[in-house]
Amino acid sequence: MDQLRQHQRIDFAVPKQRADPRCATSHLFKEAGGKMFGTLICRDAQGGRRVLQAFSGQYSGLWQVAGWVDPVFDVIAFNALIHGPEQEIKRLGREMNPLPRGSSRYRQLLGQRRILSRHLMRDIHNMYQLVNFRGEKKPLTVAFPGTGAPPAGTADCCGPKLLYHAATHGLRPEAMAEFYWGSSNLSATRQHGRFYPACSSKCQPILGFMLCGMQGQ
Repeated sequence: MDQLRQHQRIDFAVPKQRADPRCATSHLFKEAGGKMFGTLICRDAQGGRRVLQAFSGQYSGLWQVAGWVDPVFDVIAFNALIHGPEQEIKRLGREMNPLPRGSSRYRQLLGQRRILSRHLMRDIHNMYQLVNFRGEKKPLTVAFPGTGAPPAGTADCCGPKLLYHAATHGLRPEAMAEFYWGSSNLSATRQHGRFYPACSSKCQPILGFMLCGMQGQ
């Protein structure tokens, strides 16, 4: 929090003259513009203390920012996967816009767009391979309990990002905290500068698997 307050940007790992305008924190204080951040204290194999930090989802369209852990998927492969389908989804949307909502052509295009969106989400979920501290790996769709597909954005929050990085880099977590920074969300369930537990809909269901192997479990 002190770093964000002091630098007013998240790329404080780089000199100010090289700062990316997209990494400024000013937009977080626009209406409903806030975001969750997290930090994880770990020990490496030699017992050295390591501090990891993460932001939820993307930051101004960026998946990767110097000094912050990466998402749980390969960003280059992700961008290659979504490019074609996203362009087609947008094209269908543009074709639908001038049509009457009740027309047969509108309904046809809407159906095509929904099918394409479902297929894209399935392919995206298949890219998420979660890892725990036993060294086990599971696709997100398998690690997420219950029936149906995981909600969009599952495993993009701070907690899963931090634990994934620790598990894949031989680090042993000791303590983790997540907090909200910026203007409250639309439902006012998040307040600036306050700490929050993992969300019940996306994070908590997969943390059971991701934490396996901690303290001999």
